[in-house]
Amino acid sequence: MERFKGDEIMNIPFHTTNAPDAIGPYSQAVMTTGNMLFVSGQIPLVPATMKIVEGGVEEQTTRALTNLMCIVEDAGFTKQNIAKVTIFIKNMDDFGVINGIYADFMGEHRPARAVVEVARLPKDVLVEIECIACK
Repeated sequence: MERFKGDEIMNIPFHTTNAPDAIGPYSQAVMTTGNMLFVSGQIPLVPATMKIVEGGVEEQTTRALTNLMCIVEDAGFTKQNIAKVTIFIKNMDDFGVINGIYADFMGEHRPARAVVEVARLPKDVLVEIECIACK
């Protein structure tokens, strides 16, 4: 991995094979000076097949969070380093289910968070999750 040089701010793309490849012109995540990691929105793709996980909102939320954490951990961060999470959902009626899975996944850690209902998500999934992690 390229090292940071002095006070120059550098954005270094980060990729892991433990999460799905980007499906567009973006990086899975970008690491910056100051030990920050910006993780792109993760949808419920299974990395090995690049297909949407089978099941409903429960399975999709679990897979999206798993993909997110694979990137966070493979970049050398932990769940406790996550400072901000944004969750995009197709239907606000699913909020309770998604919130419960998210709470179980995060345990006692409580980063800042926003949940936004959107008209449509990539590949017509039900949920997409992004985060910012800081050391």
